[in-house]
Amino acid sequence: MANVLRPAHGAGTPHVVIVGAGMVGLSTAWFLQEHGVQVTVVERSGVAAGSSWGNAGWISPGLCVPLSDPSVIKYGLKAVLDPNSPLFIPLKPDVHLASFLLGFARRCTPGQWKRTMDKYVPMNRQAIAAYQQLEDGGVAATSHEAPIMAAFRRAEDAKGLEHEVELIHEAGLELEATEVDNATLRAELPIVSPDVEKAIRLGGQRYINPGEYVDALACAVEQRGGRFVIGANARALRHGPGGVTVEMMSGEPISGDAVVIATGAWLPELAKSCGVRVALRAGRGYSFSVSVTDPAARPVPCPVYFPFERVACTPLGDRLRIGGTMEFAGTEDPLNADRVAAIKRSGQPLLTGVDWDDQQDVWVGGRPVTVDGLPLIGETKVPRVYVNGGHGMWGITLGPLSGRLLAEQMVTGKVPAELAPFSPTR
Repeated sequence: MANVLRPAHGAGTPHVVIVGAGMVGLSTAWFLQEHGVQVTVVERSGVAAGSSWGNAGWISPGLCVPLSDPSVIKYGLKAVLDPNSPLFIPLKPDVHLASFLLGFARRCTPGQWKRTMDKYVPMNRQAIAAYQQLEDGGVAATSHEAPIMAAFRRAEDAKGLEHEVELIHEAGLELEATEVDNATLRAELPIVSPDVEKAIRLGGQRYINPGEYVDALACAVEQRGGRFVIGANARALRHGPGGVTVEMMSGEPISGDAVVIATGAWLPELAKSCGVRVALRAGRGYSFSVSVTDPAARPVPCPVYFPFERVACTPLGDRLRIGGTMEFAGTEDPLNADRVAAIKRSGQPLLTGVDWDDQQDVWVGGRPVTVDGLPLIGETKVPRVYVNGGHGMWGITLGPLSGRLLAEQMVTGKVPAELAPFSPTR
């Protein structure tokens, strides 16, 4: 049983400091407020400044599966030789990265995938309901119900996804997967190239404009009395009679009855000293938007995914966000223009009726990937210090639910069954 959240002085309203203003941190703040807790959100840059802003914005519990797929090994070998590979590993000495990748590769077995998937299924089943709770509770943003259309330039390339759908069903997760004939595909999505031979509609999913949604979530937290301290870079935690104090690189320290570290790819900077030893690296994703020039293709009705090329497309009004790549570079490394060009080269044969020269909002964000493919959610070895992160590619899908369950754990002292596999001190 975890500690029950109480004021340090035994009276009044509990106060929690959340470090990080992305989807995960803000969801934690919002659900703590649902329990009557006061919150202060500390953020070194800005709301949604990390991986929450430019991602695909998919709420896709049907596709929320372990990254430790055996096919990753094939992509890893390809990454060294192919500049267009969706997995990119810089060719420079990095002992820590090599150790991380070897540890990850050891887990890329069918048995490990199934064991990890079994831990995701209870979370996946509740992911959309957590979004609905935010929206019903006053967050002025909308998650759009829509399928994800998975498309394949060669019909034979669909075998990998078809096998994955079988495994998802065997794990007990419902996923509507329906093959779409070419005529229907052309009618529904004229933006997809005529060269595409096969498509599979994945029903029961949603999508958002992630930057707008997280901004709306931040506004809701603030309107309900939450305090924001932007531009404050947390450097250390200190315990004292007033609770837990977050020491800053500059500026006044901030104290609370508890602290939640939700800093994404930067999580180890504070969490490692609290006994969180699971290796975590930034798996950087890239995106940009292009204009949809074909009036017949506007608006694009749903996200489109090209699994073989690992290219994800999300409608944003009359524009289309195009994203991809898993780049294991440094968290603070500058944007790599070659990765943007590689996504463009991969996407051009797959889409029609878009202006590839009209690139806007070019972005890179570091998704926090753990070596065992599981998030880090719960109490650390240091009393009254919690973490919520390490979701890899699934921070948007699982962020609100993670926040809801962690808030429940903090105020009741009981670890929800869904969170037991994700203990940050495992």
